[in-house]
Amino acid sequence: MTGLDAAGVLQLLQRRGETLATAESLTGGLIGALLTDVAGASAVYLGGAITYATRLKATLAGVEGDTLARFGPVAALTAEQMAVGIAQRCGADWGLSATGVAGPEPQDGHPVGQVFIGLARPAADLVRVLELTLSGSREEIRGAAAAAALELLLKTLGMNVARSGVE
Repeated sequence: MTGLDAAGVLQLLQRRGETLATAESLTGGLIGALLTDVAGASAVYLGGAITYATRLKATLAGVEGDTLARFGPVAALTAEQMAVGIAQRCGADWGLSATGVAGPEPQDGHPVGQVFIGLARPAADLVRVLELTLSGSREEIRGAAAAAALELLLKTLGMNVARSGVE
């Protein structure tokens, strides 16, 4: 399913003439890997950052220090700022982020499986954050988070295509 989601995302982006960048924490680059598994991804996927360490969320993805101090690395606002920041830093039309706890242990008061997906199109002031509660093994949580991120982007692109009349 994620391979189809990745291909669909890339096709829609290409038809729209838009680009994408990613900032990933718990998924460790899995979203980028799913995208780059599709031939021709380089036409729209610019790349991204694996911001596994909290400080890299600030330095690479543009999360404000105050956000990290007040809310921590696993938070809706953190995911939002990661998505906006990576899009701006990479010069992409869209930014997609994932942060959360894959386990095996809870982190900073957040249970295993709590995930935040951020999606931003800074030029249009569009920002979405999806909070998920996932279960399963570490690998299953990471895979489900990556799939959910691609699905959120695919649905958002589809809605924007329908509203604008782009075919």
